[in-house]
Amino acid sequence: MTSDIYVLIEHLQGQVSEMSYMMLAAGRPLAEASGGNLVAMLLGQDAQELAADLDADRVLYVEHPALAEFSPDAYLRVLTDLIQQGNPRAVLMGETSIGADVAGTLSARLNLPIVSLCRNAYAEGGTLKFVSQIYGGKVLAEGDLPEPTTLMTMVPGDFKAEAGQSATAPEIVPISPPDLEGLKVTHKQFIEPEAGDVDIAKEPILIAVGRGIQQEMNLEIAQELAEALGGELCASRPVVDQGWMTTGRLVGKSGKTVKPKVYLAIGISGAPEHAEGIGDTELFIAINTDEQAPIFDIAKYGAAADLFDLIPAVTEKIKEAKGG
Repeated sequence: MTSDIYVLIEHLQGQVSEMSYMMLAAGRPLAEASGGNLVAMLLGQDAQELAADLDADRVLYVEHPALAEFSPDAYLRVLTDLIQQGNPRAVLMGETSIGADVAGTLSARLNLPIVSLCRNAYAEGGTLKFVSQIYGGKVLAEGDLPEPTTLMTMVPGDFKAEAGQSATAPEIVPISPPDLEGLKVTHKQFIEPEAGDVDIAKEPILIAVGRGIQQEMNLEIAQELAEALGGELCASRPVVDQGWMTTGRLVGKSGKTVKPKVYLAIGISGAPEHAEGIGDTELFIAINTDEQAPIFDIAKYGAAADLFDLIPAVTEKIKEAKGG
């Protein structure tokens, strides 16, 4: 076993995910505490330039046409080799469609423990610890990272993407890929969702609506608030699944990642799948009747109140402040 901390870098269509930078930020204090290096694992084809701003001590770069886009079968073969050869203290992967697709199988193949849904990781008295959310984020579990190697899947928590970026390019170590012939799952094409009427990823003010809105007709309450603020509506998965909003307005793992100046979450519990789509937001406000809802753990301000009482009153006050 080494003391190194490995981080799987996720990228899509030539862009490194914000989650990857957050994981580098989370891995840095672990590497310092264990006395090892922070090592990024970058898999791709002609993707060396993606390593330029990674805050890692070195980057293990594996190139192959089968790795041009994410393929679970190809990633599993490569990651199995990298982890077996490097024997890191911990391996950080995102609780994302990529990380979650490979983490469980890696754990089984390598006979390694896995800690899922980690919000935080830190060192205490020389011991590496994790903080993981369970029961939809309503309970936080804390414990020691098992030795010698632990796999971890991370959710957005206490780390900022900027902290995982560096102006100095790290050392790139080319690694020969294993045999990637005869893959059972290969990438064929991207199927983009239909363009919506607005790009929520570029909007500075977003009013996010969740299951707590109860009925489609109640969206009018949120729409009036959005118009008063000069913002746009977006939604969590349950609202989109009901057909009340288009997929173009979905925030989360299977939707868009947003970074507005103001994000007001109404009736949203704050499940990891939704939280993953919320980037750095200057002002994050949550309204939910459940005082224990995990959305309050990531919001800057929160109100445990009935949205049907609070939102119309807030809307009226905003209109009054704007002179009607």
